[in-house]
Amino acid sequence: MQTTRLTLICHARTVAQKQARFGLDEALDAGWLGRRGQVEHGYRNVRQLLCGPELRTRQTAALFGDEPQVDPALADCDLGRWRGLSIDELLKVEPQALQTWLDDAEAAPHGGESVARLCRRVADWLASLEARPGHLLAVTHPFVIRAALMTVLGCPAATFNRIDIEPLSTLELRFNGVWRLRAQEPGQESLR
Repeated sequence: MQTTRLTLICHARTVAQKQARFGLDEALDAGWLGRRGQVEHGYRNVRQLLCGPELRTRQTAALFGDEPQVDPALADCDLGRWRGLSIDELLKVEPQALQTWLDDAEAAPHGGESVARLCRRVADWLASLEARPGHLLAVTHPFVIRAALMTVLGCPAATFNRIDIEPLSTLELRFNGVWRLRAQEPGQESLR
């Protein structure tokens, strides 16, 4: 059985992230837009470059290659009417709804996608990759990367909000009969 190697990359920073707001379909922070061709990622033998459909993931994927394929499974969690709002704003206008969402992974008081539904979507996507050997790079969102991590490690839903994913951080997963998290030394990605 050949191994599937999946490197999940969080999109670069956006203005919404700087302001601690839930994302819209916004562009990257201006400081990142001019960096195409300047990012030294060191990934060799990449079979496919994937990204979510949002502008910020497509722009970040362009830092890693010329022809990213948009995959709807890598879309950010749909936060309904909360898109563009900050937690502080929600604490003022919908404190009970926010608390319900934080406490119950099945809840979607914003009218969008629940965390549990997001996790099922990502788990289904991971399952679809199991028969695709080779190295895949996937540029996506912090929520999607959290869901992938929870799926691979079998974490309970309560852990979702305990995981921080920084812009341009990576998560390395391997599938060879079972998904595994792979930690590596800095600089080792270029040797694979």
